[in-house]
Amino acid sequence: MSFREEHLRQLPHLTFSDVSAVALRLFRYQAEHCPPYRAYLNALGCKPTKVERITDIPFLPIEFFKTHDVRTDPEVWEPQELFLSSGTTMQQRSQHRVRDPQLYRRNAASIFERYYGPISSWTFLALLPSYLEQGHSSLVAMVDYFAKESGQTQPAFFLHDHAALLQALREVKQDDSRRVMLFGVSYALLDLAAEMGLAPELQNLTVLETGGMKGRRREMIREELHHELQQAFGPAGIHSEYGMTELLSQAYSLGDGRFHAPPQLRVLLREPADPFSVSETRPDGAINVIDLANVDSCAFIETKDLARMHADGSFEVLGRLDNSDVRGCNQMV
Repeated sequence: MSFREEHLRQLPHLTFSDVSAVALRLFRYQAEHCPPYRAYLNALGCKPTKVERITDIPFLPIEFFKTHDVRTDPEVWEPQELFLSSGTTMQQRSQHRVRDPQLYRRNAASIFERYYGPISSWTFLALLPSYLEQGHSSLVAMVDYFAKESGQTQPAFFLHDHAALLQALREVKQDDSRRVMLFGVSYALLDLAAEMGLAPELQNLTVLETGGMKGRRREMIREELHHELQQAFGPAGIHSEYGMTELLSQAYSLGDGRFHAPPQLRVLLREPADPFSVSETRPDGAINVIDLANVDSCAFIETKDLARMHADGSFEVLGRLDNSDVRGCNQMV
């Protein structure tokens, strides 16, 4: 059995206590087999065999996904799917080349069910116009897969047609055996709330905002965004997702503003001005993320997000480092 096959066999069964050992094995493998990561480590003078703790792993700056073909074992496979980050026409978009599209979808479904129960008990609707318009969105691919796996008959996506969305909500809410989740990019949810006000169709939903104003509205902190959304969707907490094009795993906030990550997604913090000051105990700082599902790209990524850690392992996303692109899912300034 190859390293990749063994790693993927373990992935669905990971526990939090497994993460460090599995991450170190994957690090040593990718240090040898991922050309851009290998070159980065060589430039730093890093000797992978000398790295014994996950906090000593050098994390690849996320910008490499814009400028390099970040693949592990690129000589043995060709991409079967391409995910592109959201952005304006003036921005260079990150590219995540995917070897196995079903790996991403099954992993995302497993994480969702960890926090929300069986996909079959949900109906999924989505207001993600910018992602649909730009194409190659990992978020759209995930929601589409969830909708198909749920067995729902209602189409999931609504571009700008709020009236059609309200009609769909009226219909799906008649089925008491299913809960309804509305995925939405932030500006689109605000537009819906502004147009429809306190429409009864918008009540008693699980609203999951994915961040992002995409230049359509002013940026706002999460607390302000959620307060505005609650004026239309009711007092229940607004849920959130932390994910991005460069990751195949996600973390979820269940309405309290704190994100919870599964074992395959480990978040560590660093001093914002020092990329090599990673700590397992730091209370706040910039995010370094280990995504153990990224076996075919790079699992060790230095992001531009700022966060606060809590004692239970949950984290709050506070915003972005100065001068970094506003991008991805749920990374608000």
